[in-house]
Amino acid sequence: MEPGMERWAYGALWAALAGSLALRAARRALGPGRGLVLPLALLAALQSLCRACLPLPLGLALAAAAAGLLLWRAAPRRLLPAAGRAVLVTGCDSGFGQATARHLDAMGFQVFASVLDLQGHGAQELRRSCSSRLTLLQMDLTKPEDIQRVLQHIQTHTNSTGLWGLVNNAGFNDTIADAELSPLGKFRTCMEVNFFGSLELTKGLLPLLRSAGGRIVTVSSPAGDMPFPCLAAYGASKAALSLLMDTFRSELQPWGVKVSLVLPGYYKTGTTCDPAFWNLQKKQLVASLPQELLQAYGEDYVEEINRQFIQFMKVAVEDLSAVVNSITDGLLAANPAVRYYPGQGLGLMYFIHRYLPYFVRDLFLKGFFINPKLPRALRQEHHDATKKA
Repeated sequence: MEPGMERWAYGALWAALAGSLALRAARRALGPGRGLVLPLALLAALQSLCRACLPLPLGLALAAAAAGLLLWRAAPRRLLPAAGRAVLVTGCDSGFGQATARHLDAMGFQVFASVLDLQGHGAQELRRSCSSRLTLLQMDLTKPEDIQRVLQHIQTHTNSTGLWGLVNNAGFNDTIADAELSPLGKFRTCMEVNFFGSLELTKGLLPLLRSAGGRIVTVSSPAGDMPFPCLAAYGASKAALSLLMDTFRSELQPWGVKVSLVLPGYYKTGTTCDPAFWNLQKKQLVASLPQELLQAYGEDYVEEINRQFIQFMKVAVEDLSAVVNSITDGLLAANPAVRYYPGQGLGLMYFIHRYLPYFVRDLFLKGFFINPKLPRALRQEHHDATKKA
């Protein structure tokens, strides 16, 4: 086949794709929060392989199929009506939960919003900004009596209609440190809130969700998929949560209940961007460490981790709409995605995680997030001082 013919054929394909995307953008008909940069780059790489390795008809057909898939992913999602549907959103004191509760209330949902403190600033803000349909419920996911009280309330008020949606958003993390430096109690607390609390609540609501053929949308984290430095306790709990929800997705499919995971990038939520909070946590961690362990790592090692994390969170995204839109899509799309990845850089991060060697992934995560200095016992000056002694 002549090179000119190939260039014309593939050029026509790209022109058609560009025209379709431009037309949808002009009509504002592109799906919410669906980044196209990485899919377009992968399509270009696929086209190069097709041109190099396949005859024109087969290569063009494969590239056209990939372009069609890209257009399908960019297409607007058909959303079900929200009016009259009941949904429970956990962790509404701040961040994703509060923004989601407010957005769903504005759409016409009957929203049950759980908070830790019914008199706190977050609860008061929801009372001020939302309609009378929204109901605030106090719940601490580490307390079974709180969960049972919420379950009874939801059942009483949705028994005739069923519960359309559960948004497992409440989460906990207050430790930024190596796994060895993180107290076991921090691992247990993360598991109690992020895993066991969500498990108990979800199981308790399943009869209502099954009767409505409803939705479960759970906010997890990329830290549950990848070994982010210094997030062992949080990441382990989110890994367990993600696997649990994937299991529910498979098991509840015959009942018509759809289950989605939302794995956000780095956003400014709650205390995540409060330096005073993290400095206090760092001081408490240092004070709790056994002397031998503190000597091995060094207090300056913990200080540097804390400094890097605070610096990283300064560039966290303030606009939470991409996450809220993903949660809404999971609740109302006719065919919701199994996983949503709202946030900057996640496409590249997951590409590196899935397709490149482990050492590349580890280097990327350290460069992107936290790159701890050497522990004190491994530094040259420590060895020199030991030899002199």
